[in-house]
Amino acid sequence: MEDKREYALVEHEKPFRYDEDGLHVTRGSAWSGPGCHLGCGLLMYTDDEGRLVKVEGDPENPFNEGRLCCRCLALPEVVYHEDRILYPMKRAKEDRGKDRWERISWEEALDTIATTFLDLKEKYGPECIAFYSGTGRDIGQYITRLSWGFGSPNFVFAMSGQSCYSPRVAGCFANTGAFWLGDYSQQFPDRYDNPNWVLPECIVVWGNNPLVSNSDGLYGHWIVDCMKRGSKLVTIDPRLTWLGAKSEHFLQIRPGTDAALALGMIDYIIKEDLYDHEFVDLWCYGFDELAERAAEFPLGKTSEITWIPEEDIAAVARFIAEANNAILQWGVAIDQTKETIPTAQALLAVFEITGNIDKPGAMVNPPSILYYAAGWGSEFLTEEQYNKRIGLPEYPLLNLGFQECATDELIKTLETGKPYKLRAAWLQTTNILACTSPDPERTLAAHNNYDFIVCVDLFMTPTAMALADIFLPATTFPERNGLRIGDGMQRGETINQVIEPLGECKSDMEIDLEIGKRISPDVWPWDTVEDMYTSILAETGYNFEEMQEVAPGFPPFEYNMHEKGTLREDGQPGFQTPTGRIELWSHYYNHADLDPLPYFEEPSPGPGATPELLDEYPLVLTTGARIWSMFHSEHRQIPHLRALHPDAIIQVNPKTAAKYGVKDGDWVWVENQRGRCKRRVVETPVMDERVCSTDHAWWLPEAPGELEDGLYGMFDLDIGNLIEYKCGKSGFGANYKTLLCKIYRVDEGEE
Repeated sequence: MEDKREYALVEHEKPFRYDEDGLHVTRGSAWSGPGCHLGCGLLMYTDDEGRLVKVEGDPENPFNEGRLCCRCLALPEVVYHEDRILYPMKRAKEDRGKDRWERISWEEALDTIATTFLDLKEKYGPECIAFYSGTGRDIGQYITRLSWGFGSPNFVFAMSGQSCYSPRVAGCFANTGAFWLGDYSQQFPDRYDNPNWVLPECIVVWGNNPLVSNSDGLYGHWIVDCMKRGSKLVTIDPRLTWLGAKSEHFLQIRPGTDAALALGMIDYIIKEDLYDHEFVDLWCYGFDELAERAAEFPLGKTSEITWIPEEDIAAVARFIAEANNAILQWGVAIDQTKETIPTAQALLAVFEITGNIDKPGAMVNPPSILYYAAGWGSEFLTEEQYNKRIGLPEYPLLNLGFQECATDELIKTLETGKPYKLRAAWLQTTNILACTSPDPERTLAAHNNYDFIVCVDLFMTPTAMALADIFLPATTFPERNGLRIGDGMQRGETINQVIEPLGECKSDMEIDLEIGKRISPDVWPWDTVEDMYTSILAETGYNFEEMQEVAPGFPPFEYNMHEKGTLREDGQPGFQTPTGRIELWSHYYNHADLDPLPYFEEPSPGPGATPELLDEYPLVLTTGARIWSMFHSEHRQIPHLRALHPDAIIQVNPKTAAKYGVKDGDWVWVENQRGRCKRRVVETPVMDERVCSTDHAWWLPEAPGELEDGLYGMFDLDIGNLIEYKCGKSGFGANYKTLLCKIYRVDEGEE
């Protein structure tokens, strides 16, 4: 039993189960599946027949305070959708890509998987099996335990450069020994009324559209809450978003030039003597070296690179520096630049040299229940097996972040069999072909080199149809119990079952527990998932059933940890780095043969790196624009959600559309030197005339599903057709959001 910490609780007026207007109400949390990053508090209403009839926000939950998006409101449509897979299935390997499934029992499915995995482990070593997770939410931790407990170091997030969240986590730990989030009072049950919290004077929304994306455990509307209380915004984005329109300053940046902008701001702040001298002198290392590097980016040069006027850059730099406290609200746009590590280093340095670290209303260190960044179960992986992780010799920075193997190297390993042959894969909460992977044809061909593949999901997806030999059907979250812990400010919150599982579906956690007990029983000692949850909650002093009654529970939190010695393992003041300070000049990067200082590298291809391509591909393309009604590749078969955004779109300025002979509503090909995909034009003045923006993860559940028929329309619609496997020098980052392209009308017969 771990040492217990005193958890702060919410005083609920009602129990977690009660009756209202002839319906049975259960308080809980929404995470997955389906879901997003948040885990909003909700009320689930069931009738006497045990059917989920509606969902509403829980006004007693301090996280979202009763607010819900359309995805939660449409939950019954997901649960009872006719396309849900309700039984385990198998097919022969030679039938991959064909709809030739045979229903089997859970016993046969789990025994087949366990026998295959254990046989491969005996013959070739556990590293020959890779375990994949997508945006795992409350499931990813169980997959790491499944992988590492089995002895495989190859936990996979199938994205070039692991370009989602992990680079920022790794970068923060390398230079400060901790991760940092904006302080919106989310760590306190009494939220904005907590006497220790201070309203952020300035919130800088950088490469992020938080009202829609809600990344890193952030509920985007907290920013609106802070605005109502007096916070002022800066928005830095290639598109004018709603928040951008409400900001004191909006900088319409050229995609992929964020590092140059940050270095230009640093240079201005230092030369104008606007930095926090006391904080820098006491707590920062390498300031002089940073100043010398930033001096390479005077305002004129920075403006030329970023397409932002000099006076606007200066105004924002001064606005941040002169604020009493400021937040950096950054998003995956920073991760999805090839040289993401120096980019993140530069952005955070703006807030470090202005003293906006570890104090109220600024950047704060989130408390953890289950240590999210290192996964769960790492203690079971021996040093010998750890060192077999694909990509680790090439990219030592992978020791930080989420401990994934390098996806770019994984693809090479699948193609070459070196350093060893990968033979089986477990894919859970991931739709790699339609969502995260570049170059879907290469990805498909490489993954077909696995001898055996298991997919766990709610619905048939392009990935499962193309690759799976066994399909295991998962429940939605109203059909199972669970915990909401993970990214962002963690809290102990329960996901509470309200209906019986449909068909023979099992929860992701039950599936992992059952297969785990077969392939590594010592790692999975629990009889039930509820016993497992109680073990995770040990430090709270509550078992799972007790937590259901009192959740959410908030771990202890404090400000100014660096002054109190609570950020360092030795208990001394400072940061968990070699110097004990924030390292603006990074020893960790230096030892990894990386530049110890932040730098800017032109995105390639791009206007600065490959001007010779502009005649053929004149537009800068940024990808991955988030959608209100869908989460990545989920929800596309849900009627009310699909109706809000029925087609894959590309946003272009009206002048741009006219220049290339297309108009609002036209279907166009978006093409570059690598490939093309279809999009429907949306004309909007929020785009720079030189830039266009598109959403991602498109497939059509209503289209023919077999591989020879186009795999649910994916190959026509996948923006990955335009993206290559090519990560940054550190192993992190890839240019998902910085491409060149042209657009032209789709012929009538191709629509």
